[in-house]
Amino acid sequence: MSVRHPDAVYVLPLRSGTPLAAEALAYLRALTRELAVVVVDGSPDPVRAANARALPDEVRHVDAPAPRRGRNGKVLGVRRGLAVSDAPRVVVADDDVRWEAAALGRALAMLDDVDLVRPQNVFDPQPWHARWDTGRSLLNRAVAGDWPGTLVVRRAALPPHGYAADVLFENLELVRTVRARGGRERVARDLLVRRLPPTARHFWQQRVRQAYDSHAQPGRLLVELAVLPSLLVAVQRHRVRRAVAGVAVATVGLAEVGRRRDGGARVYPASAALWAPVWLGERAVCAWVALAHRVRGGVPYAGTRLRAAATTNRRLRHPVGLAA
Repeated sequence: MSVRHPDAVYVLPLRSGTPLAAEALAYLRALTRELAVVVVDGSPDPVRAANARALPDEVRHVDAPAPRRGRNGKVLGVRRGLAVSDAPRVVVADDDVRWEAAALGRALAMLDDVDLVRPQNVFDPQPWHARWDTGRSLLNRAVAGDWPGTLVVRRAALPPHGYAADVLFENLELVRTVRARGGRERVARDLLVRRLPPTARHFWQQRVRQAYDSHAQPGRLLVELAVLPSLLVAVQRHRVRRAVAGVAVATVGLAEVGRRRDGGARVYPASAALWAPVWLGERAVCAWVALAHRVRGGVPYAGTRLRAAATTNRRLRHPVGLAA
Protein backbone atom coordinates (compact mmCIF):
# COMPACT_ATOMS: atom_id res chain seq x y z
CA MET A 1 0.00 0.00 0.00
CA SER A 2 1.35 3.43 -0.93
CA VAL A 3 1.59 6.28 1.56
CA ARG A 4 0.50 9.81 0.68
CA HIS A 5 3.12 12.51 1.09
CA PRO A 6 1.34 15.69 2.25
CA ASP A 7 4.60 17.64 2.35
CA ALA A 8 5.43 17.05 -1.33
CA VAL A 9 4.34 18.43 -4.68
CA TYR A 10 4.85 17.14 -8.22
CA VAL A 11 5.49 19.95 -10.72
CA LEU A 12 4.99 19.16 -14.40
CA PRO A 13 5.87 21.91 -16.90
CA LEU A 14 3.94 21.11 -20.05
CA ARG A 15 3.99 22.38 -23.60
CA SER A 16 2.49 20.28 -26.37
CA GLY A 17 0.69 20.62 -29.66
CA THR A 18 -1.75 17.86 -28.72
CA PRO A 19 -3.88 17.27 -25.61
CA LEU A 20 -2.72 14.88 -22.92
CA ALA A 21 -3.29 11.26 -23.90
CA ALA A 22 -5.42 8.90 -21.85
CA GLU A 23 -2.33 7.14 -20.52
CA ALA A 24 -0.86 10.42 -19.24
CA LEU A 25 -4.15 11.43 -17.64
CA ALA A 26 -4.35 8.08 -15.86
CA TYR A 27 -0.78 8.49 -14.62
CA LEU A 28 -1.48 11.96 -13.21
CA ARG A 29 -4.70 10.74 -11.62
CA ALA A 30 -2.77 7.95 -9.87
CA LEU A 31 -0.12 10.44 -8.74
CA THR A 32 -2.70 12.50 -6.87
CA ARG A 33 -3.05 9.59 -4.48
CA GLU A 34 0.61 10.04 -3.56
CA LEU A 35 1.13 13.81 -3.47
CA ALA A 36 -0.16 17.14 -4.76
CA VAL A 37 0.19 17.61 -8.51
CA VAL A 38 0.60 20.92 -10.36
CA VAL A 39 0.55 21.04 -14.17
CA VAL A 40 1.90 24.31 -15.57
CA ASP A 41 0.54 24.37 -19.10
CA GLY A 42 2.17 26.45 -21.83
CA SER A 43 0.39 24.65 -24.67
CA PRO A 44 -1.56 26.55 -27.35
CA ASP A 45 -4.95 27.79 -26.17
CA PRO A 46 -7.12 24.99 -27.66
CA VAL A 47 -4.82 22.30 -26.27
CA ARG A 48 -4.63 23.96 -22.88
CA ALA A 49 -8.41 24.19 -22.73
CA ALA A 50 -8.75 20.51 -23.63
CA ASN A 51 -6.27 19.58 -20.91
CA ALA A 52 -8.17 21.66 -18.37
CA ARG A 53 -11.36 19.75 -19.17
CA ALA A 54 -9.71 16.32 -19.11
CA LEU A 55 -7.50 16.58 -16.03
CA PRO A 56 -8.99 15.30 -12.77
CA ASP A 57 -10.10 17.89 -10.24
CA GLU A 58 -7.31 16.83 -7.89
CA VAL A 59 -4.68 18.14 -10.33
CA ARG A 60 -4.03 21.86 -10.15
CA HIS A 61 -3.84 23.16 -13.72
CA VAL A 62 -2.33 26.62 -14.19
CA ASP A 63 -1.24 28.65 -17.18
CA ALA A 64 2.45 28.99 -17.88
CA PRO A 65 3.94 32.48 -17.57
CA ALA A 66 4.25 34.51 -20.74
CA PRO A 67 7.50 33.54 -22.50
CA ARG A 68 10.30 36.05 -22.54
CA ARG A 69 12.91 36.24 -25.26
CA GLY A 70 15.87 33.96 -24.72
CA ARG A 71 14.33 32.18 -21.74
CA ASN A 72 13.88 28.47 -21.09
CA GLY A 73 10.14 27.84 -20.98
CA LYS A 74 10.54 24.64 -18.97
CA VAL A 75 12.30 26.49 -16.16
CA LEU A 76 9.71 29.26 -16.20
CA GLY A 77 7.07 26.54 -15.84
CA VAL A 78 8.83 25.02 -12.86
CA ARG A 79 9.21 28.42 -11.25
CA ARG A 80 5.49 29.03 -11.73
CA GLY A 81 4.75 25.66 -10.14
CA LEU A 82 6.90 26.56 -7.16
CA ALA A 83 5.13 29.89 -6.84
CA VAL A 84 1.63 28.37 -6.66
CA SER A 85 2.56 25.66 -4.14
CA ASP A 86 4.25 25.62 -0.76
CA ALA A 87 5.20 21.98 -0.12
CA PRO A 88 8.78 21.69 1.18
CA ARG A 89 9.63 18.69 -1.05
CA VAL A 90 9.35 19.11 -4.81
CA VAL A 91 9.43 16.58 -7.63
CA VAL A 92 10.18 18.20 -10.98
CA ALA A 93 9.44 15.98 -13.97
CA ASP A 94 9.11 16.08 -17.74
CA ASP A 95 5.89 14.84 -19.28
CA ASP A 96 7.49 11.56 -20.40
CA VAL A 97 8.58 10.48 -16.89
CA ARG A 98 6.58 7.75 -15.12
CA TRP A 99 7.31 7.44 -11.40
CA GLU A 100 6.05 4.43 -9.47
CA ALA A 101 4.80 4.89 -5.92
CA ALA A 102 7.58 2.91 -4.22
CA ALA A 103 10.37 4.73 -6.08
CA LEU A 104 8.72 8.09 -5.42
CA GLY A 105 8.46 7.38 -1.71
CA ARG A 106 12.08 6.30 -1.60
CA ALA A 107 13.27 9.43 -3.38
CA LEU A 108 11.32 11.71 -1.06
CA ALA A 109 12.71 9.86 1.96
CA MET A 110 16.24 10.52 0.70
CA LEU A 111 15.61 14.22 1.22
CA ASP A 112 15.90 13.56 4.94
CA ASP A 113 19.67 13.35 4.39
CA VAL A 114 20.35 15.40 1.25
CA ASP A 115 18.93 18.44 -0.53
CA LEU A 116 18.59 17.03 -4.03
CA VAL A 117 18.15 13.54 -5.47
CA ARG A 118 19.11 12.70 -9.03
CA PRO A 119 17.57 9.36 -10.04
CA GLN A 120 18.27 7.56 -13.32
CA ASN A 121 15.87 7.01 -16.22
CA VAL A 122 15.27 3.83 -18.16
CA PHE A 123 13.46 3.97 -21.50
CA ASP A 124 10.47 1.64 -21.68
CA PRO A 125 9.56 0.59 -24.33
CA GLN A 126 12.88 0.55 -26.21
CA PRO A 127 12.59 1.22 -29.96
CA TRP A 128 15.87 1.53 -31.86
CA HIS A 129 16.40 5.20 -31.06
CA ALA A 130 15.80 4.60 -27.33
CA ARG A 131 18.50 1.91 -27.38
CA TRP A 132 20.77 4.37 -29.20
CA ASP A 133 20.28 6.99 -26.49
CA THR A 134 20.68 4.38 -23.76
CA GLY A 135 24.31 4.11 -24.88
CA ARG A 136 24.75 7.70 -23.69
CA SER A 137 23.05 6.91 -20.38
CA LEU A 138 25.37 3.99 -19.69
CA LEU A 139 28.50 6.02 -20.41
CA ASN A 140 27.24 8.72 -18.06
CA ARG A 141 26.54 6.13 -15.36
CA ALA A 142 30.06 4.76 -15.71
CA VAL A 143 31.81 8.07 -15.05
CA ALA A 144 29.35 9.82 -12.71
CA GLY A 145 25.61 9.56 -13.26
CA ASP A 146 23.10 10.10 -16.03
CA TRP A 147 20.95 13.22 -16.31
CA PRO A 148 17.31 12.18 -16.01
CA GLY A 149 14.12 14.02 -16.91
CA THR A 150 13.21 14.35 -13.23
CA LEU A 151 14.78 15.66 -10.02
CA VAL A 152 13.64 15.70 -6.41
CA VAL A 153 14.65 18.75 -4.39
CA ARG A 154 14.09 20.49 -1.11
CA ARG A 155 12.43 23.85 -1.73
CA ALA A 156 14.59 25.47 0.96
CA ALA A 157 17.71 24.53 -1.01
CA LEU A 158 16.71 26.90 -3.82
CA PRO A 159 16.82 30.71 -3.78
CA PRO A 160 13.48 32.56 -3.80
CA HIS A 161 13.44 32.93 -7.61
CA GLY A 162 14.19 29.23 -8.15
CA TYR A 163 16.97 28.97 -10.72
CA ALA A 164 18.06 30.71 -13.90
CA ALA A 165 15.77 30.50 -16.91
CA ASP A 166 18.18 31.77 -19.56
CA VAL A 167 20.16 28.55 -20.02
CA LEU A 168 19.67 25.36 -22.04
CA PHE A 169 20.72 22.58 -19.63
CA GLU A 170 18.08 23.29 -17.02
CA ASN A 171 18.64 20.21 -14.83
CA LEU A 172 22.34 20.94 -14.46
CA GLU A 173 21.44 24.56 -13.67
CA LEU A 174 19.11 23.43 -10.89
CA VAL A 175 21.74 21.08 -9.43
CA ARG A 176 24.49 23.70 -9.58
CA THR A 177 22.20 26.24 -7.93
CA VAL A 178 21.58 23.89 -5.01
CA ARG A 179 25.28 23.07 -4.68
CA ALA A 180 26.28 26.74 -4.81
CA ARG A 181 24.10 27.36 -1.74
CA GLY A 182 25.83 24.56 0.15
CA GLY A 183 23.25 21.90 -0.66
CA ARG A 184 24.08 18.22 -0.96
CA GLU A 185 23.23 16.13 -3.99
CA ARG A 186 22.74 12.37 -4.15
CA VAL A 187 23.22 10.71 -7.53
CA ALA A 188 20.94 7.72 -6.94
CA ARG A 189 22.17 5.36 -9.64
CA ASP A 190 20.12 2.54 -8.12
CA LEU A 191 16.88 4.55 -8.21
CA LEU A 192 15.60 3.74 -11.70
CA VAL A 193 12.56 5.56 -13.06
CA ARG A 194 10.73 4.70 -16.25
CA ARG A 195 10.77 7.19 -19.12
CA LEU A 196 8.77 6.98 -22.32
CA PRO A 197 10.93 7.28 -25.44
CA PRO A 198 10.40 10.22 -27.80
CA THR A 199 9.30 9.75 -31.37
CA ALA A 200 12.10 9.06 -33.83
CA ARG A 201 11.54 12.51 -35.32
CA HIS A 202 11.93 14.21 -31.94
CA PHE A 203 14.98 12.08 -31.22
CA TRP A 204 16.73 13.45 -34.32
CA GLN A 205 15.74 17.00 -33.41
CA GLN A 206 17.44 16.62 -30.01
CA ARG A 207 20.88 15.54 -31.27
CA VAL A 208 22.58 18.91 -31.61
CA ARG A 209 20.75 20.43 -28.67
CA GLN A 210 21.95 17.65 -26.38
CA ALA A 211 25.49 18.07 -27.71
CA TYR A 212 25.28 21.77 -26.84
CA ASP A 213 24.72 20.81 -23.18
CA SER A 214 28.39 19.82 -23.03
CA HIS A 215 29.34 23.50 -23.30
CA ALA A 216 28.52 23.64 -19.59
CA GLN A 217 31.15 20.94 -18.94
CA PRO A 218 34.43 22.01 -20.60
CA GLY A 219 36.34 18.81 -19.88
CA ARG A 220 33.64 16.68 -21.44
CA LEU A 221 33.35 19.06 -24.38
CA LEU A 222 37.05 18.79 -25.17
CA VAL A 223 36.87 14.99 -25.17
CA GLU A 224 33.87 15.00 -27.51
CA LEU A 225 35.49 17.50 -29.86
CA ALA A 226 38.68 15.41 -29.97
CA VAL A 227 37.04 12.23 -31.26
CA LEU A 228 36.52 13.31 -34.88
CA PRO A 229 39.98 14.89 -35.40
CA SER A 230 41.59 11.78 -33.89
CA LEU A 231 39.81 9.57 -36.39
CA LEU A 232 40.83 11.88 -39.25
CA VAL A 233 44.45 11.58 -38.17
CA ALA A 234 44.05 7.80 -38.15
CA VAL A 235 42.70 7.95 -41.70
CA GLN A 236 45.76 9.90 -42.85
CA ARG A 237 48.04 7.31 -41.26
CA HIS A 238 46.03 4.42 -42.74
CA ARG A 239 45.16 3.16 -39.29
CA VAL A 240 41.46 3.89 -39.36
CA ARG A 241 40.31 0.29 -38.81
CA ARG A 242 42.56 -0.13 -35.81
CA ALA A 243 41.52 3.24 -34.38
CA VAL A 244 37.80 2.64 -34.87
CA ALA A 245 38.03 -0.85 -33.40
CA GLY A 246 39.98 0.41 -30.41
CA VAL A 247 37.56 3.23 -29.68
CA ALA A 248 34.56 0.93 -30.13
CA VAL A 249 35.91 -1.72 -27.77
CA ALA A 250 36.84 0.85 -25.12
CA THR A 251 33.44 2.55 -25.43
CA VAL A 252 31.52 -0.72 -25.12
CA GLY A 253 33.62 -1.69 -22.10
CA LEU A 254 32.98 1.62 -20.37
CA ALA A 255 29.26 1.43 -21.14
CA GLU A 256 29.13 -2.08 -19.70
CA VAL A 257 30.60 -0.72 -16.47
CA GLY A 258 27.74 1.79 -16.41
CA ARG A 259 25.18 -0.92 -17.17
CA ARG A 260 26.28 -3.04 -14.23
CA ARG A 261 26.83 -0.19 -11.80
CA ASP A 262 24.50 -0.08 -8.80
CA GLY A 263 22.17 -2.80 -10.05
CA GLY A 264 21.62 -1.35 -13.50
CA ALA A 265 21.98 -4.77 -15.15
CA ARG A 266 18.53 -5.74 -13.88
CA VAL A 267 16.86 -3.14 -16.10
CA TYR A 268 19.29 -2.32 -18.92
CA PRO A 269 19.40 -5.18 -21.45
CA ALA A 270 22.66 -7.03 -22.05
CA SER A 271 22.91 -5.59 -25.58
CA ALA A 272 22.60 -1.99 -24.40
CA ALA A 273 26.34 -1.33 -24.18
CA LEU A 274 26.76 -2.22 -27.85
CA TRP A 275 24.94 1.00 -28.78
CA ALA A 276 27.47 3.23 -27.01
CA PRO A 277 29.87 3.49 -30.00
CA VAL A 278 26.93 4.48 -32.20
CA TRP A 279 26.08 7.30 -29.84
CA LEU A 280 29.73 8.35 -29.60
CA GLY A 281 29.95 8.58 -33.39
CA GLU A 282 26.87 10.77 -33.43
CA ARG A 283 28.24 13.00 -30.67
CA ALA A 284 31.63 13.30 -32.43
CA VAL A 285 29.83 15.03 -35.31
CA CYS A 286 27.16 16.93 -33.37
CA ALA A 287 29.74 18.39 -30.98
CA TRP A 288 31.22 20.35 -33.88
CA VAL A 289 27.81 21.41 -35.15
CA ALA A 290 26.98 22.65 -31.64
CA LEU A 291 30.26 24.57 -31.55
CA ALA A 292 29.30 26.29 -34.81
CA HIS A 293 26.02 27.33 -33.19
CA ARG A 294 27.95 28.74 -30.25
CA VAL A 295 30.00 30.90 -32.60
CA ARG A 296 26.78 32.14 -34.22
CA GLY A 297 25.34 33.23 -30.88
CA GLY A 298 23.83 30.10 -29.37
CA VAL A 299 21.71 27.07 -30.11
CA PRO A 300 18.23 27.63 -31.62
CA TYR A 301 15.54 27.32 -28.97
CA ALA A 302 11.85 28.21 -29.19
CA GLY A 303 12.30 30.87 -31.83
CA THR A 304 15.42 32.43 -30.35
CA ARG A 305 18.93 31.35 -29.36
CA LEU A 306 20.32 30.31 -26.00
CA ARG A 307 24.04 30.94 -25.68
CA ALA A 308 24.67 29.59 -22.18
CA ALA A 309 24.28 25.86 -21.55
CA ALA A 310 24.41 26.53 -17.80
CA THR A 311 25.72 29.14 -15.39
CA THR A 312 29.26 28.45 -14.20
CA ASN A 313 29.81 27.27 -10.63
CA ARG A 314 31.94 30.31 -9.93
CA ARG A 315 29.26 32.74 -11.01
CA LEU A 316 26.61 30.94 -8.98
CA ARG A 317 28.80 31.14 -5.87
CA HIS A 318 29.30 34.87 -6.47
CA PRO A 319 25.94 35.90 -7.95
CA VAL A 320 26.45 39.67 -8.13
CA GLY A 321 24.59 40.85 -11.20
CA LEU A 322 23.23 37.39 -11.99
CA ALA A 323 19.84 37.65 -13.65
CA ALA A 324 16.97 35.80 -12.06
